[in-house]
Amino acid sequence: MQKILVTGAAGQIGSELTMVLRGKYGNENVIGTGHEKRPDKTLLESGPFHFIDCTKIDTIAEVVMKHKVDTIYHLAALLSAVAEADPQLAWKVNMIGLYNMLEVAREYKCSVFTPSSIGAFGPTTPSDNTPQDTIQRPNTMYGITKVAGELLCDYYFKRFGVDTRGVRFPGLISYKTPPSGGTTDYAVEIYYEAIKRKKYTCYLKEGTYLDMMYMPDALKAAVDLMEADPARLKHRNAFNVSAMSFAPEHIAAEIKKIIPEFTMDFKIDPLRQAIADSWPNNMDDSAAREEWGWQPEYDLESMTKDMIEKLSQKNNLIV
Repeated sequence: MQKILVTGAAGQIGSELTMVLRGKYGNENVIGTGHEKRPDKTLLESGPFHFIDCTKIDTIAEVVMKHKVDTIYHLAALLSAVAEADPQLAWKVNMIGLYNMLEVAREYKCSVFTPSSIGAFGPTTPSDNTPQDTIQRPNTMYGITKVAGELLCDYYFKRFGVDTRGVRFPGLISYKTPPSGGTTDYAVEIYYEAIKRKKYTCYLKEGTYLDMMYMPDALKAAVDLMEADPARLKHRNAFNVSAMSFAPEHIAAEIKKIIPEFTMDFKIDPLRQAIADSWPNNMDDSAAREEWGWQPEYDLESMTKDMIEKLSQKNNLIV
């Protein structure tokens, strides 16, 4: 990787991944792009940034040509709950955007990282220790676009030789960026509310297990996979990656160890509960471990400690 383009660079993953890549490969070698959301000052001033529309292929090609890009991290997408609220827009952004990115990559010989999600699974998928290769029949527009995206990336590798790679991310938790419309966002919101108000109302019911990952591990997975020896990759796209699995009461219990007065009640959101119920409890990520050495560094306890410490510093609060 010599010249890297990041789409969705102002988003939840992109805002952090862009800075990690700039620290690793040099500020001028990592080009951030976004559509409408303005990035923070640090990202905007630390390296190149362009506003593009991934549904318009010319805007992508122009930046790729200008900077002689050889690697693309395509993160621009609508997430689960937002996508379900506007499925037509979700199809346009998630699918046409990916198709355009792959076409540009084919023409200009770029490698492409595209994240998939636990949303690519559905209610008929085995929910415990979900296999790498298994039935995928999601019942949300977000999940449909993720399955179609996995297949499209496989097609562009096999048909055109585009070096496509990707992982199936679980829910992602970060202290740097606020929630952005995902079903698993309760696991981000709960820390913010614990710090500020010492209480949280959860929109998922007790016992709702979901795969989760701390953002530093997610960034590590994206970079490690793109740096992996391609000869070792049997799957290439949509690797299951997992770090921890828990239900809302478990994260609340860990928070209470640090903030004893913290309390949590419940007000179930039927839409997001239905989405969560269709997703796996935990994924089998042995393929990623075997093919490119995937290994997470954080569990629920160490993540909670770090989240509360970092959020307290960020909000000038003492816990």
